[in-house]
Amino acid sequence: METIGPETGHPVSAGLPTGGQRRRLALAGVRGPVAKGRDFTRQALRDWGWDGTRTAEDTLLLVSELLTNASLHADGCHELVLTAGEAGLRIEVCDGTTTLPRRDPAPRRGIPGGHGLHIVERLSDRWGARTHEHGKAVWAEIEATRLTSGRPAGAPPG
Repeated sequence: METIGPETGHPVSAGLPTGGQRRRLALAGVRGPVAKGRDFTRQALRDWGWDGTRTAEDTLLLVSELLTNASLHADGCHELVLTAGEAGLRIEVCDGTTTLPRRDPAPRRGIPGGHGLHIVERLSDRWGARTHEHGKAVWAEIEATRLTSGRPAGAPPG
């Protein structure tokens, strides 16, 4: 597969580069961080050949949940980091607080709120959080086998 680079107009190869790739999107002070993060992730998945599957749709939902949680509970998103490699994809959302996320043990059905980390837990293969000197990063990982072999989005189960 070949893609034309927007900056140069020259062909660039699509797919995951040997050794992987990390992409960062600064979000501090940005309006509409969830939509921008989804667009950024959608483009990365397309570039890496991981688009058009149910797992790609799950990935976009994971990004939305992580960015929304940072916006609502951690004084906003600072950065979205996508790290792709042979093992899969790691999504990290960095914010400015060191308060670790806490999963609501019993969210109420039909009532907004308290469901985000349950969604993250169900859609990812692993997730967690780590603090650093400027705040924390909440991360989720998706294994490569799910990204490369998922059914097309909208395909019936089976």
